[in-house]
Amino acid sequence: MRPALKPGLLPVWRNRDTVQIGIDPRRAVALTGMSGAAALLGLLDGSRDRAQLLAAARELGIGPDAVDRVLALLAAGGALHDFPASTYQALPGSLRARLAPELATAALAHGDGDGGARTLARRQAACVRVHGSSRVGLCAADLLADAGVGLVAAAGPKLALTSPAAAQYNGRDHPRKRPDLVILADIQRRDLADALTADKIPHLAASAGEAIGIVGPLVRPGRSACLRCLDLTRAERDPAWPLILAQLTGQSADPPACDCVLATAVAAQAAAQALAFIDRGGAPAVTNGTLELVLPGWQWKRRSWQAHTRCGCGTRTEP
Repeated sequence: MRPALKPGLLPVWRNRDTVQIGIDPRRAVALTGMSGAAALLGLLDGSRDRAQLLAAARELGIGPDAVDRVLALLAAGGALHDFPASTYQALPGSLRARLAPELATAALAHGDGDGGARTLARRQAACVRVHGSSRVGLCAADLLADAGVGLVAAAGPKLALTSPAAAQYNGRDHPRKRPDLVILADIQRRDLADALTADKIPHLAASAGEAIGIVGPLVRPGRSACLRCLDLTRAERDPAWPLILAQLTGQSADPPACDCVLATAVAAQAAAQALAFIDRGGAPAVTNGTLELVLPGWQWKRRSWQAHTRCGCGTRTEP
């Protein structure tokens, strides 16, 4: 183990004897009795294994019992991780620096103790295809690439590559690479969604128009409600919906009522849910549900949807 304070947590002193790691009480951990071991914090940068840390602390007059006690308290408070030196060394320096905030955030959000190494591995191995060249689709693709997703294909042959391994792919040589997730950005074509469901490819809908943003559902074929399920439910409430949906294919309002802030908000939410799926294998907020943002309120609200009994997607309703 190479002990390191989790990046993103700033050490501050509450008094001469108590140090606080992190500012917000929802993340911070405070250690008392630190006046004689303050220098130890400067050694927790991941550059030393435990033996080297003990040796360096001894030179500063800090005994092994004190070191172990501080490490145990920091680990229990979620402020310590095992610096992923081998994982970082495999990345080019520029990419390592660019992804550092992404990994620091993921490690804090999920309580990981590996410095984000597993999150990085999942993202670098992932392929996400974004259909739709709207503001939402293009912005979501950029965000996913910036977050470290190894291969992002955006509405055509242009790919955003973020890992050396992903550099082997390009639009002409690998046009049919199977994606781990497809984002349907402002796409009303149900034939595309039906094909993804038939191929058992997870897909996430995202759209913005009429000053409303919607992210979801995340369709996990055979495991959660699909877009046809939503259509059938909506048709029960509004019998004209199938006719309206048929007219939406291939046309949209010009100009769309989707300003840059709304498009960015929807793209960010779509990228966040996509990363939740990649990082943890699921995105509960948009599974059997949609997240909806109606202006001018600017508050995301969740709407629940269930698999429809008359849909042929094979998803069973919950008992």
